Order: sequence, then C-alpha cells, then structure tokens
Amino acid sequence: MNTERFIVITGGPGSGKTTLLEALAAQGYSTLPEAGRGIIRGQQAIEGPALPWRDPPLFAELMLSWEMRSHVCARDMPGTLFFDRGIPDTVGYLRLAGLPVPEHMMRAAGTMRYNRRVFIAPFWPEIFGQDAERRQTADEARRTFDAMEAVYLELGYELVLLPFAPVAQRVDFVLDTIGPALRVHRS
Repeated sequence: MNTERFIVITGGPGSGKTTLLEALAAQGYSTLPEAGRGIIRGQQAIEGPALPWRDPPLFAELMLSWEMRSHVCARDMPGTLFFDRGIPDTVGYLRLAGLPVPEHMMRAAGTMRYNRRVFIAPFWPEIFGQDAERRQTADEARRTFDAMEAVYLELGYELVLLPFAPVAQRVDFVLDTIGPALRVHRS
C-alpha cells in the first residue's frame, strides 16, 4: 500500500492547520478531518463522557478509532490526501496529559504509517484563540506542539516546519515541499 500519498499536518491547537487544510480542499485535494473536534462536537451533542476535560483516556481511545478509520478509508481514495492530524497525535495527547500510552496505541502509530515528511505548525500567538471545543491555554498549545514534535520524531518521521505566513503562501509551501509526484488531485 502506498502511504507516501498520506500527508499529515499536525501541531498545536490554533496554529492554522484546519485553515490550511480547507485551502488545500478548495484546490481539489482530499482532506480528512481532525478527530478531536469531531469527537468533542459529537460528545457535547449527546452529553457524552468522552471529552478531554471529563475522561481523557476515553477521549484518546475515540481519537485513535477515528484516526485508524480515516487511515483505512484513505486507502480506497485516489490521489494525495491531507490529514488534519494522524494516529501519532493520540500518543502525543496522552503524553501531554501525563497519562500512560497503551501498547496498542503505540502499535497503531508504528504500523499505520503516513508520508515520511510530516508538516508541523508552530504555535502562532497572533492567530491562537479559544472556543467551545478548543479550551487549551496558549501554554498548553505550545506544549502540544512540543509533544507532537517529540512523538513524530520518535516514530521516525521527518518534520517540516510550516512558515508563519498567509494561508496561500502556506499552501504553496506545502505543495512545493511534497513535489510534483504527489501534487495529484483526486479524480
């Protein structure tokens, strides 16, 4: 299976990842949404327990399940795909929370791979903000960047730091970095 066409964009909250992915989607690229926001919205709608501020381990299990499903679904999709976070982010989340990482999560992160180059968005104070789903403080956002950086490096990925730049420039940077062979739209 060719997972080189699976491109991850990770980093801390409020660093422009989702905006970048929306811009890539507007250019015709397939994108897969972030697990965290989707789970939080769903759990809030049903007053469920799997929220990061209620039950972090349960939240992490749902994130893992979401990300694994995204990975499996992507196998049948054509062209290059951009992921708003990946399976390793679940490991980073648990480590950031000071919680143990179950062995099955490490196995998933080690076996369900993405392109060796992972784009990482640094903490960007000028655009960081909180909302109903993003409750992290600026300090937590910085530490999230550090946690994601550490886990992806540990898993053997090469990190590419996204520039502090307008979204159009970030799109160009990503597309230039992945090169012409991966600039394939879905058909």
